[in-house]
Amino acid sequence: MMTVVIPMYNAEQYIERAILSVLAQTVADFELIIVNDGSTDGSTDKIKNFHDERIRVIDQENCGECAARNKGIVEANSEMVSFLDADDA
Repeated sequence: MMTVVIPMYNAEQYIERAILSVLAQTVADFELIIVNDGSTDGSTDKIKNFHDERIRVIDQENCGECAARNKGIVEANSEMVSFLDADDA
């Protein structure tokens, strides 16, 4: 298994595309951790449209992208961790 960590801050325009790109991969044995770094837009509403048990959202106060990535690493349930920015696919 592997973990994909997406640090997210006000990514309402992009987060769905990023999630879909992870779900479209041929490897299905993964967890997707989205660390909401204090978003104030509709980002979290976009995530609620996905009903996949592999997706986990962790909320934290805005601490910056590095802190969000580190939180994702700490929460990962695998030894392999990959990062994807919220505005990438």
